[in-house]
Order: sequence, then structure tokens, then C-alpha cells
Amino acid sequence: MTEFIEQNNKGDLYDVVFIGVGTVAMYGMYYAGLRMMTIKAIDMLGEVGGGLMALYPDKYIYDVAGYSKVMAKDLVREFEKQATQYPHTLCLGEQVKTLARKDGLIELVTNKTTHYSKTVVICAGLGAYTPKKIDCKGLEDFEGKGVYYFCRNIEDFRDKNILVVGGGDSAFDYSMMLEPVAKSITHIHRNDFFGAHEDSVRKVKESSVNLKFPFWVLEELKGNDRIKQAIIKNKDSGETELLEVEAVVLNTGFVTSLGPIADWGLNIEKNSIVVDSRMRTNIEGVFAAGDIVTYDGKLKLISTGCGEAAIAVNNAKNQIDPKAKVSPGHSTEKHVIVQRKIAKQRKLLEKEQ
Repeated sequence: MTEFIEQNNKGDLYDVVFIGVGTVAMYGMYYAGLRMMTIKAIDMLGEVGGGLMALYPDKYIYDVAGYSKVMAKDLVREFEKQATQYPHTLCLGEQVKTLARKDGLIELVTNKTTHYSKTVVICAGLGAYTPKKIDCKGLEDFEGKGVYYFCRNIEDFRDKNILVVGGGDSAFDYSMMLEPVAKSITHIHRNDFFGAHEDSVRKVKESSVNLKFPFWVLEELKGNDRIKQAIIKNKDSGETELLEVEAVVLNTGFVTSLGPIADWGLNIEKNSIVVDSRMRTNIEGVFAAGDIVTYDGKLKLISTGCGEAAIAVNNAKNQIDPKAKVSPGHSTEKHVIVQRKIAKQRKLLEKEQ
């Protein structure tokens, strides 16, 4: 339980509440701790890490500063270590249903209780999202029986013949992730261009993966209780090919939804929350960062999301205490000062008990 919580007539009042506990939110939690803010984080999932843990914990991440490559679950654990070195309250398995300003505070009503905060930082990723379905005979019959939209456990694919479908980053990341354990991988794409990073495409081309493009699509899946075969077709030439496969990984995009967030009175454009250069939304005291936000020049990357979280938190600190500078100063010096203050506060609490 977080220490140093200010009490008010509405229960525990926090300086900042994060909605979502993915990597971006955890970096924001770290900065909030560095600024001696009281912290709470709420997430509808049962564990920290957001989409990285929920969708592909065993996938390598290549575009995070300081790592040539890092497993998603390992990256999450490092973010968690950084965030939780400071006192905080974590509320998992809770979905925020409503957000509203009341009596100068922000009230958050979840499926379990009501929370109050001076500021809020929304870091809810892309919101709720579901995979796009493709037109393929037998697809629905084999969902859960060899059809995968996400690869959560790499061991599920060991020594199997695999078909990967898609031209984006996730599709190519999965091919690179599974290539060392798979018996064989065929990777198909319908276009003559790729949405994936150029280097990811190069690595797959130079691997043992059988990359077939353009115009190749998945036509039909066959089997009994599990997938046994896949029929692929070249839409340009009409050529078909029968593959012996035990797993099909589909990465053809997602349909995203903001869920309850869409009803909170925020300024929304194209399913994203509009923020200014300080990561402020149109609601006083409510900031947002990460994939869920939009502004001119926005890039949806973990690295840029972390920067946005730092901007949001430091401006939230200044809003709470106008005497506090927005700039946090040098982290080395600040960390030592904060740790000393925390130790002093803990000793006082121990004496009172």
C-alpha cells in the first residue's frame, strides 16, 4: 500500500492516477515517484505490462533505446522494477467506467470502487482491440485449434510447420521469433510492399523462412480436431499450393475501440485522444500519453510514449504545485534526495505505529 496518502472526506486522495499499467504508464509512475507524488495505477488486466504481456510476452522488441533486442516480458519486468522503487498503489482487474471532475478533484468510478485524484494520466494503449478477420474457408472452425492471432507462448510452436500471414511489424516479428523453434515457416503477404520495418523484412528474407509475396493469400484451412493443411493462392496468377501446417498465425490488423473512454467528454479524433504539447487533454487535470494520444507529428512507439509520459507527469506536478518546476532536473541528484525523504517518512510512520 502506498505511504504518505493525503486523506480527505472522499477517502484516499492521490496526486496522480494512471489509467493503464503498460510500459508507458510505468515510466510515468517512475517520474511521479521521482517528483514525490503519491501514485495509484488502475488496469483492467490482471497483471502489469499492457499489450506486451497480454498479447506477445515471448516476442522480441527491437526499437527500444538501450537494447539491440529484448524479450517483451523481460522489458516489462525492467519497467516494473523502475516504477515500483517508489511507493504506489496498484489496482489490477479494474476497469474505469467513468471519469469526471467533482469539487476540484477527478472522480474515477470503476467496476469495483471509486477513486479520487488531483490529476490523471491516461495510458490505455490502443484501447480495446480485436483482430480483423480474413475471408478464408474454415477459419472460424479452427480458431483455438491452430489459428493464432497472438503468440503468447513460444513453446506452443516448437517443432511445428507454421504459416504466418501479414506484412506488418507483428507478422515479421513473429516469423523472426518463431524461426529458431519451428520445424518450418511459410510467410505470405498479398501486397508488393510491407508495413514492417525495412530491417525486419531483410532479416526474414535472409532466414530460413519461406517468404512468398506479392499476391499470396490464405484460401482455406483443413483438418479434423486441429489444423492439418492450408491452401494458399496467388491472386495474380491463380496458382494454388497445399501446405502441411499445424499452426497459422494471422496478423492482418486490428479493430480498435476506446470503450468507456469515448464517453468521458474528451476531445477525440480518429479513435485517439487529442493532447497539446504538455500532454494535456481538454479536461483540466487530465493528461494522456502513449498510443492512445494524437497530435501533429505523433509516432506510436514505446520510446516516444515514454517521453510523453514524462512530459505529462512533470506538467501534472506543476499543476498541483505551481511553485514546483516543470523540469525535474538531473535524475541522479533527484533520486538520492527522494530516497532520503522516503526513508525519513517511513521512520516517522514506524514511530507513530
